[in-house]
Amino acid sequence: MTEKADFTGVEQTMLITLYLRAWESRSKDSILRDHVAAQIVDHIDYDFSKLMMRGGAGNRFLLALRARQLDEWAADFLRRHPDAVVLHLGCGLDSRAFRLDLPAGARWFDVDLPDVIDLRRKLYPEPEGYQTIGSSVTEPRWLEEIPTEHPVLVIAEGLLMYLTEDENKRLLHQFTDRFSRGELIFDGFAPWVIRMTQRMSKRLARKGYPSYSTAIRDDREIERWNPGFRYIDDVPLASLFARIPVRSYRTVYRLMNAIPATRNFYRMFRFGF
Repeated sequence: MTEKADFTGVEQTMLITLYLRAWESRSKDSILRDHVAAQIVDHIDYDFSKLMMRGGAGNRFLLALRARQLDEWAADFLRRHPDAVVLHLGCGLDSRAFRLDLPAGARWFDVDLPDVIDLRRKLYPEPEGYQTIGSSVTEPRWLEEIPTEHPVLVIAEGLLMYLTEDENKRLLHQFTDRFSRGELIFDGFAPWVIRMTQRMSKRLARKGYPSYSTAIRDDREIERWNPGFRYIDDVPLASLFARIPVRSYRTVYRLMNAIPATRNFYRMFRFGF
C-alpha cells in the first residue's frame, strides 16, 4: 500500500532529503546506511524524479555526511544521558529515531507541521518512548507536552536556515527558559550562501523550492543570540570528504575543504545549554 504525498515549499524539501538518503543508502559503500529511508520511499505515491535538480547526485553525499555527523553527536549524548528527552525539530520523514540505538529510558519526540506528521504516522510505527507532535516549531504551545526533568537534546537538521533570525532567537530562548540543561545540534550556512539563494529566490520559487533566510556567521553566533548557550564544537561538512566513496565527488569536497571560503560554507554545530 502506498500513501499520497502532495507538498510544496519547505515541506517539499523533506521528500528531496528522503529520496536522496534512500538513494545513497542503496550503495554498498553507503555513508549513512539509512535502509529505513529506502523502504519508506517505496511506500510513497510520488514522482520523485521531478524533484531532482542539476547536481542532485552529489547532494546525496552532502545529506548523508550531514546526517551521519548529527547521528554521531546524538548517539554520544544518549550514551551520556540514557534517560534523555530528544526533540527532533522539523523531522520530516527522517528515520533518525529508528536508525539510532535508543536507550530504554529515553523519550523521543518528532515535531513537524500537522500534514507532515499525518503522513509520517501512516508510514512509521510509534513504539513506546516515541511520540510525534504536529505543530510548527515556532508555535510555543507544543513545548507544553515535553517533560522538563531530564537532559534534553534538540536536533534541528535543515531547519534554522529557513526561519528568520527573530524566529530563531525566540525558539532558542524557549529552550533555555523551559529546560535546565541539554544540547543543541544543527547545521548552518555561511552568509554568502544565504545571499546566493535569495538572489535566486524567483528561480527557486518557480520550481517550488524556498530560499534561505538566516546564516550562521561564525561559531559564536548562537551565543550572541542567546547567552544561555555555550559553543562545544563545529564540523565543516567539506572536511568529511574522506567518507565519500565516489572518487570524483571526494575530490570536489577535498578541494572545497582546502579553500577557507568553501571549507566553511556549510557546517554542523554543537552547543550546550
